[in-house]
Parts: sequence; structure tokens; C-alpha cells
Amino acid sequence: MGIIFLFSTDAFSGSQTSRFIGPFLKWFVPDITPEAIGRVQLIVRKMAHIVEYAILSFLICRALAKRLGVPLPVGSLGRAVMISVAYAAFDEWHQSWTAERFGSPVDVGIDSVGAVIGAAFFAWLSRFKSRS
Repeated sequence: MGIIFLFSTDAFSGSQTSRFIGPFLKWFVPDITPEAIGRVQLIVRKMAHIVEYAILSFLICRALAKRLGVPLPVGSLGRAVMISVAYAAFDEWHQSWTAERFGSPVDVGIDSVGAVIGAAFFAWLSRFKSRS
């Protein structure tokens, strides 16, 4: 959660990350247009939302499973997703207080998808490990 909080600051705003993504893309595709760079940057940033919340949800599932000492029941998977979604809403609220960022309900939805993916991956991995 601390890393997500850090990523929500102005230091990781679109204007800051474009300083790295743009030159990197121009190195691969020298004649890429600024519009294409903007689209790629948007996709990379939204994929980062999915990945970071998948990791968060997975880690919450793991913590709950360790705490319970038994395979995680389905209800606890839902609890991990809800904790992640609640943090996503808090994170967007936090971004609304920064100068270069703004909170977006769409991003909460994207984060929620990541949280579900993380919990599903935890459930799959747990089932796979229990069969071995």
C-alpha cells in the first residue's frame, strides 16, 4: 500500500513518466507520433493499475490465509478484493489532492479488475499447490 501511495504522488504523474516512456518508444520506433506515444503511455499506466492491485489483492489473500492457518475460504477472497477496492478508492481520493493528478472512478474500476485477478490467481495457485 505504501508503494501504491508513492506511485500516486506527482513524482509519478503522466507528465513525469512521459519523460521516460516517450524517449524509450522513440528509440524503438524513431518515427512514432506524439499521439501514438500518448496512447501507449495511457495503456502502460492503466496496465500498471491492474498489476499493482493484483499484487495487493494477492498479498492480502496470502496474509489472510496465513492468519487463518487453513486454505482461504471463498468469502475471504472476496474480503481481500473489497479491501483492495477500498484502498483503490482511497488512493484516487489521495490523487485528487495532488497538483498534477486527479481522482477517477474509472481508475477505481480498473484497480478492481486487478484486485479480482490477484485473488483469482491466489485461489488458482492455492489449488494447484494443494494438488501437488
